[in-house]
Amino acid sequence: MNYIGSKLKLSSWIEEEVKKVVGDDLSEKVFCDMFAGTGIVGRTFKADVKKVISNDLERYSYVLNKNYIENSSPMREKEKYIEELNALPLIDNGFVYQNYCMGSGSERQYFSDENGKKIDAMRTKIKEWIETKEIDERLYYFLLASLLESADKVANTASVYGAFLKHLKRSASKELLLQAASFSEDGNVHQVFNKDANELIQEISGDILYLDPPYNQRQYSSNYHILNTISIYDEFEPKGKTGLREYNRSDYSKKGEVHGSFEELIKNADFKHIFLSYNNEGLMSEEDVKEIMSKYGTYALSTKEYQRFKADKTQSRNHKADKTFEYLHILTKR
Repeated sequence: MNYIGSKLKLSSWIEEEVKKVVGDDLSEKVFCDMFAGTGIVGRTFKADVKKVISNDLERYSYVLNKNYIENSSPMREKEKYIEELNALPLIDNGFVYQNYCMGSGSERQYFSDENGKKIDAMRTKIKEWIETKEIDERLYYFLLASLLESADKVANTASVYGAFLKHLKRSASKELLLQAASFSEDGNVHQVFNKDANELIQEISGDILYLDPPYNQRQYSSNYHILNTISIYDEFEPKGKTGLREYNRSDYSKKGEVHGSFEELIKNADFKHIFLSYNNEGLMSEEDVKEIMSKYGTYALSTKEYQRFKADKTQSRNHKADKTFEYLHILTKR
Protein backbone atom coordinates (compact mmCIF):
# COMPACT_ATOMS: atom_id res chain seq x y z
CA MET A 1 0.00 0.00 0.00
CA ASN A 2 1.12 3.53 -0.80
CA TYR A 3 0.88 4.64 2.82
CA ILE A 4 1.55 8.00 4.47
CA GLY A 5 4.68 7.71 6.59
CA SER A 6 5.47 4.19 5.35
CA LYS A 7 8.89 2.97 6.44
CA LEU A 8 9.24 0.55 3.52
CA LYS A 9 12.18 2.48 2.06
CA LEU A 10 13.68 3.11 5.50
CA SER A 11 13.19 -0.29 7.15
CA SER A 12 16.66 -1.65 6.35
CA TRP A 13 18.27 1.55 7.64
CA ILE A 14 16.22 1.34 10.86
CA GLU A 15 17.26 -2.28 11.30
CA GLU A 16 20.93 -1.34 10.85
CA GLU A 17 20.68 1.46 13.40
CA VAL A 18 18.94 -0.77 15.95
CA LYS A 19 21.61 -3.45 15.61
CA LYS A 20 24.37 -0.87 16.05
CA VAL A 21 22.94 -0.10 19.48
CA VAL A 22 21.50 -3.43 20.64
CA GLY A 23 23.79 -5.88 18.83
CA ASP A 24 23.41 -8.16 15.82
CA ASP A 25 21.85 -11.05 17.73
CA LEU A 26 18.24 -10.13 18.53
CA SER A 27 16.99 -13.72 18.83
CA GLU A 28 16.05 -13.39 22.52
CA LYS A 29 14.68 -9.86 22.29
CA VAL A 30 11.09 -8.62 22.54
CA PHE A 31 10.46 -5.90 19.96
CA CYS A 32 7.48 -3.55 20.14
CA ASP A 33 6.17 -1.57 17.15
CA MET A 34 3.86 0.84 18.99
CA PHE A 35 2.36 2.85 16.09
CA ALA A 36 2.46 0.04 13.58
CA GLY A 37 0.51 1.33 10.56
CA THR A 38 0.81 -1.31 7.85
CA GLY A 39 3.39 -3.14 9.96
CA ILE A 40 6.46 -2.72 7.78
CA VAL A 41 8.90 -2.31 10.68
CA GLY A 42 7.39 -5.13 12.73
CA ARG A 43 7.59 -7.39 9.68
CA THR A 44 11.24 -6.42 9.20
CA PHE A 45 12.16 -7.51 12.73
CA LYS A 46 9.80 -10.50 12.98
CA ALA A 47 12.36 -13.01 11.70
CA ASP A 48 15.11 -11.64 13.94
CA VAL A 49 13.48 -11.43 17.37
CA LYS A 50 11.83 -13.76 19.86
CA LYS A 51 8.57 -11.81 19.89
CA VAL A 52 6.97 -8.83 18.18
CA ILE A 53 4.36 -6.75 19.98
CA SER A 54 2.45 -4.70 17.42
CA ASN A 55 -0.09 -1.97 18.16
CA ASP A 56 -2.14 0.68 16.41
CA LEU A 57 -5.35 2.50 17.27
CA GLU A 58 -6.71 2.17 13.72
CA ARG A 59 -8.77 -0.91 13.00
CA TYR A 60 -7.40 -1.46 9.49
CA SER A 61 -3.89 -1.53 10.94
CA TYR A 62 -4.98 -4.06 13.56
CA VAL A 63 -6.38 -6.29 10.81
CA LEU A 64 -3.23 -6.10 8.70
CA ASN A 65 -0.95 -6.85 11.63
CA LYS A 66 -3.10 -9.66 12.99
CA ASN A 67 -2.20 -11.31 9.69
CA TYR A 68 1.36 -10.13 9.05
CA ILE A 69 2.65 -10.29 12.62
CA GLU A 70 0.48 -12.73 14.57
CA ASN A 71 0.11 -15.34 11.82
CA SER A 72 3.37 -17.26 11.97
CA SER A 73 2.59 -20.91 11.24
CA PRO A 74 1.27 -22.71 8.11
CA MET A 75 -2.41 -22.18 7.30
CA ARG A 76 -4.19 -25.00 5.51
CA GLU A 77 -6.70 -24.41 2.72
CA LYS A 78 -6.32 -20.64 2.70
CA GLU A 79 -6.16 -20.57 -1.09
CA LYS A 80 -9.45 -22.48 -1.27
CA TYR A 81 -11.21 -19.67 0.59
CA ILE A 82 -9.61 -17.04 -1.65
CA GLU A 83 -11.01 -18.87 -4.68
CA GLU A 84 -14.46 -19.12 -3.10
CA LEU A 85 -14.53 -15.39 -2.37
CA ASN A 86 -13.47 -14.52 -5.92
CA ALA A 87 -16.32 -16.66 -7.28
CA LEU A 88 -19.10 -15.06 -5.22
CA PRO A 89 -22.07 -13.43 -7.02
CA LEU A 90 -22.30 -9.65 -6.57
CA ILE A 91 -24.71 -8.13 -4.06
CA ASP A 92 -26.19 -4.64 -4.44
CA ASN A 93 -27.57 -4.05 -0.94
CA GLY A 94 -24.23 -3.93 0.87
CA PHE A 95 -22.88 -0.99 2.85
CA VAL A 96 -19.92 -0.12 0.62
CA TYR A 97 -21.93 -0.06 -2.62
CA GLN A 98 -24.84 1.83 -1.04
CA ASN A 99 -22.63 4.55 0.44
CA TYR A 100 -19.40 4.77 -1.58
CA CYS A 101 -20.33 4.03 -5.21
CA MET A 102 -22.02 6.32 -7.75
CA GLY A 103 -24.54 3.77 -9.04
CA SER A 104 -26.31 3.60 -5.69
CA GLY A 105 -27.05 7.33 -5.77
CA SER A 106 -24.65 8.08 -2.93
CA GLU A 107 -22.80 10.65 -5.09
CA ARG A 108 -19.55 9.17 -3.82
CA GLN A 109 -17.14 7.28 -6.08
CA TYR A 110 -14.51 5.54 -3.98
CA PHE A 111 -14.98 2.36 -6.02
CA SER A 112 -16.56 1.35 -9.30
CA ASP A 113 -20.07 -0.04 -8.87
CA GLU A 114 -18.93 -3.59 -9.64
CA ASN A 115 -16.01 -3.43 -7.22
CA GLY A 116 -18.16 -1.95 -4.47
CA LYS A 117 -20.59 -4.85 -4.85
CA LYS A 118 -17.69 -7.34 -4.84
CA ILE A 119 -16.25 -5.86 -1.65
CA ASP A 120 -19.65 -6.20 0.02
CA ALA A 121 -20.10 -9.78 -1.18
CA MET A 122 -16.66 -10.81 0.08
CA ARG A 123 -16.89 -8.95 3.38
CA THR A 124 -20.35 -10.37 4.09
CA LYS A 125 -19.14 -13.91 3.43
CA ILE A 126 -16.03 -13.50 5.61
CA LYS A 127 -18.26 -12.22 8.43
CA GLU A 128 -20.62 -15.18 7.97
CA TRP A 129 -17.75 -17.68 8.05
CA ILE A 130 -16.30 -16.39 11.34
CA GLU A 131 -19.72 -16.16 13.00
CA THR A 132 -20.61 -19.74 12.02
CA LYS A 133 -17.11 -20.96 12.95
CA GLU A 134 -16.45 -22.10 9.37
CA ILE A 135 -13.07 -20.38 9.79
CA ASP A 136 -10.90 -19.63 12.82
CA GLU A 137 -9.52 -16.24 13.86
CA ARG A 138 -6.20 -16.75 12.08
CA LEU A 139 -7.89 -17.39 8.74
CA TYR A 140 -10.39 -14.60 9.36
CA TYR A 141 -7.67 -11.96 9.64
CA PHE A 142 -5.75 -13.43 6.73
CA LEU A 143 -8.82 -13.14 4.48
CA LEU A 144 -9.73 -9.69 5.78
CA ALA A 145 -6.18 -8.39 5.29
CA SER A 146 -6.25 -9.82 1.76
CA LEU A 147 -9.51 -7.94 1.10
CA LEU A 148 -8.18 -4.63 2.46
CA GLU A 149 -5.08 -4.76 0.29
CA SER A 150 -6.95 -5.92 -2.81
CA ALA A 151 -9.67 -3.28 -2.40
CA ASP A 152 -7.02 -0.59 -1.92
CA LYS A 153 -5.51 -1.47 -5.32
CA VAL A 154 -8.78 -0.56 -7.09
CA ALA A 155 -9.76 2.44 -4.95
CA ASN A 156 -10.61 5.57 -6.93
CA THR A 157 -8.43 7.89 -4.88
CA ALA A 158 -5.05 9.60 -4.97
CA SER A 159 -3.75 6.96 -2.51
CA VAL A 160 -5.54 8.32 0.58
CA TYR A 161 -9.26 8.28 1.29
CA GLY A 162 -9.69 11.91 2.33
CA ALA A 163 -11.43 12.40 -1.04
CA PHE A 164 -12.41 10.42 -4.13
CA LEU A 165 -11.70 11.29 -7.75
CA LYS A 166 -14.43 12.72 -9.99
CA HIS A 167 -13.79 10.17 -12.74
CA LEU A 168 -12.72 6.55 -12.45
CA LYS A 169 -8.99 6.27 -12.95
CA ARG A 170 -7.57 3.36 -14.92
CA SER A 171 -6.63 1.20 -11.93
CA ALA A 172 -10.05 1.78 -10.32
CA SER A 173 -11.77 0.55 -13.49
CA LYS A 174 -10.09 -2.84 -13.23
CA GLU A 175 -12.05 -5.70 -11.70
CA LEU A 176 -11.18 -6.40 -8.07
CA LEU A 177 -9.34 -9.70 -7.80
CA LEU A 178 -8.78 -10.95 -4.27
CA GLN A 179 -5.10 -11.79 -3.89
CA ALA A 180 -3.72 -13.62 -0.88
CA ALA A 181 -1.81 -11.50 1.63
CA SER A 182 1.49 -13.01 2.68
CA PHE A 183 2.95 -13.64 6.12
CA SER A 184 6.22 -15.13 7.34
CA GLU A 185 6.19 -18.48 9.12
CA ASP A 186 8.75 -18.09 11.91
CA GLY A 187 6.85 -20.24 14.42
CA ASN A 188 7.10 -17.72 17.27
CA VAL A 189 4.22 -16.32 19.28
CA HIS A 190 3.56 -12.63 18.65
CA GLN A 191 0.95 -10.19 19.98
CA VAL A 192 -1.14 -7.54 18.21
CA PHE A 193 -3.12 -4.83 20.01
CA ASN A 194 -5.68 -2.20 19.01
CA LYS A 195 -5.18 0.27 21.88
CA ASP A 196 -4.14 3.80 22.75
CA ALA A 197 -0.32 3.74 22.93
CA ASN A 198 -0.14 5.60 26.23
CA GLU A 199 -2.47 3.07 27.85
CA LEU A 200 -0.81 -0.02 26.37
CA ILE A 201 2.69 1.09 27.43
CA GLN A 202 1.67 0.56 31.05
CA GLU A 203 0.71 -3.08 30.35
CA ILE A 204 3.70 -4.38 28.38
CA SER A 205 7.48 -4.67 28.66
CA GLY A 206 10.33 -5.75 26.43
CA ASP A 207 13.77 -4.90 25.09
CA ILE A 208 13.30 -2.66 22.03
CA LEU A 209 10.53 -0.09 21.66
CA TYR A 210 10.09 1.42 18.21
CA LEU A 211 7.92 4.55 17.98
CA ASP A 212 6.54 6.05 14.78
CA PRO A 213 3.72 8.36 15.91
CA PRO A 214 1.91 10.84 13.65
CA TYR A 215 4.20 13.79 12.89
CA ASN A 216 1.65 16.50 12.21
CA GLN A 217 -2.05 17.37 12.24
CA ARG A 218 -2.88 14.85 9.49
CA GLN A 219 -5.35 12.30 10.88
CA TYR A 220 -4.89 8.70 9.77
CA SER A 221 -8.47 7.88 10.79
CA SER A 222 -9.90 10.26 8.21
CA ASN A 223 -7.31 9.53 5.52
CA TYR A 224 -8.02 5.79 5.69
CA HIS A 225 -11.63 5.81 6.91
CA ILE A 226 -12.86 3.51 4.14
CA LEU A 227 -10.38 0.82 5.18
CA ASN A 228 -11.62 1.15 8.76
CA THR A 229 -15.20 0.79 7.52
CA ILE A 230 -14.40 -2.39 5.57
CA SER A 231 -12.55 -3.73 8.62
CA ILE A 232 -15.34 -3.05 11.10
CA TYR A 233 -18.26 -3.42 8.66
CA ASP A 234 -20.88 -1.89 10.91
CA GLU A 235 -23.94 0.28 10.24
CA PHE A 236 -23.55 4.05 10.63
CA GLU A 237 -24.60 7.25 8.89
CA PRO A 238 -21.70 8.43 6.70
CA LYS A 239 -21.12 12.17 7.08
CA GLY A 240 -20.50 14.81 4.44
CA LYS A 241 -19.32 14.60 0.88
CA THR A 242 -16.61 12.07 1.70
CA GLY A 243 -18.81 9.81 3.86
CA LEU A 244 -16.70 9.99 7.01
CA ARG A 245 -17.39 7.89 10.09
CA GLU A 246 -16.66 9.04 13.64
CA TYR A 247 -12.90 8.83 13.97
CA ASN A 248 -9.98 9.04 16.37
CA ARG A 249 -8.03 12.26 16.74
CA SER A 250 -4.59 11.39 18.02
CA ASP A 251 -2.99 13.53 20.75
CA TYR A 252 0.23 13.15 18.73
CA SER A 253 -1.43 15.25 16.03
CA LYS A 254 -2.31 18.09 18.41
CA LYS A 255 0.26 20.83 19.02
CA GLY A 256 -0.96 21.40 22.56
CA GLU A 257 -0.93 17.72 23.53
CA VAL A 258 1.97 16.05 21.73
CA HIS A 259 4.79 17.03 24.11
CA GLY A 260 3.00 15.85 27.23
CA SER A 261 1.79 12.62 25.64
CA PHE A 262 5.24 11.82 24.28
CA GLU A 263 7.00 12.37 27.61
CA GLU A 264 4.41 10.25 29.40
CA LEU A 265 5.04 7.44 26.92
CA ILE A 266 8.82 7.59 27.37
CA LYS A 267 8.55 7.80 31.15
CA ASN A 268 6.28 4.76 31.43
CA ALA A 269 8.13 2.59 28.88
CA ASP A 270 9.58 -0.56 30.46
CA PHE A 271 12.02 -1.04 27.58
CA LYS A 272 15.80 -0.65 27.68
CA HIS A 273 16.16 0.69 24.14
CA ILE A 274 13.79 3.20 22.53
CA PHE A 275 13.94 4.32 18.89
CA LEU A 276 11.73 7.17 17.66
CA SER A 277 11.21 7.85 13.96
CA TYR A 278 10.34 11.48 13.35
CA ASN A 279 11.00 13.92 10.55
CA ASN A 280 12.00 17.54 10.24
CA GLU A 281 8.41 18.64 9.54
CA GLY A 282 6.92 17.33 12.78
CA LEU A 283 5.06 19.18 15.54
CA MET A 284 7.98 18.47 17.89
CA SER A 285 11.35 19.92 16.96
CA GLU A 286 14.59 17.97 17.11
CA GLU A 287 15.46 19.89 20.28
CA ASP A 288 12.06 19.13 21.84
CA VAL A 289 12.58 15.42 21.41
CA LYS A 290 16.17 15.53 22.62
CA GLU A 291 15.20 17.44 25.74
CA ILE A 292 12.46 14.99 26.68
CA MET A 293 14.36 11.78 25.94
CA SER A 294 17.57 12.93 27.60
CA LYS A 295 15.77 13.08 30.95
CA TYR A 296 15.48 9.31 30.99
CA GLY A 297 18.87 8.03 29.85
CA THR A 298 21.57 8.28 27.20
CA TYR A 299 20.42 10.02 24.01
CA ALA A 300 21.74 9.81 20.43
CA LEU A 301 20.51 10.81 16.98
CA SER A 302 20.82 9.36 13.49
CA THR A 303 19.45 11.07 10.35
CA LYS A 304 18.73 10.05 6.79
CA GLU A 305 17.54 11.97 3.73
CA TYR A 306 14.78 10.26 1.76
CA GLN A 307 12.00 10.78 -0.78
CA ARG A 308 8.86 12.34 0.69
CA PHE A 309 5.47 10.62 0.43
CA LYS A 310 3.61 11.50 -2.76
CA ALA A 311 -0.11 10.77 -2.95
CA ASP A 312 0.03 11.07 -6.75
CA LYS A 313 2.42 11.95 -9.55
CA THR A 314 1.52 15.65 -9.56
CA GLN A 315 2.21 16.26 -5.89
CA SER A 316 5.98 16.49 -6.33
CA ARG A 317 5.51 19.25 -8.91
CA ASN A 318 3.28 21.19 -6.56
CA HIS A 319 5.54 20.80 -3.52
CA LYS A 320 8.67 22.83 -2.87
CA ALA A 321 10.76 19.84 -1.84
CA ASP A 322 10.77 16.22 -2.98
CA LYS A 323 13.01 15.11 -0.14
CA THR A 324 12.84 15.33 3.61
CA PHE A 325 14.91 14.15 6.55
CA GLU A 326 14.02 11.28 8.82
CA TYR A 327 15.33 11.52 12.35
CA LEU A 328 15.88 8.35 14.37
CA HIS A 329 16.10 9.47 17.99
CA ILE A 330 17.74 6.83 20.17
CA LEU A 331 17.41 6.42 23.92
CA THR A 332 19.04 3.87 26.18
CA LYS A 333 17.07 4.12 29.41
CA ARG A 334 18.85 4.12 32.72
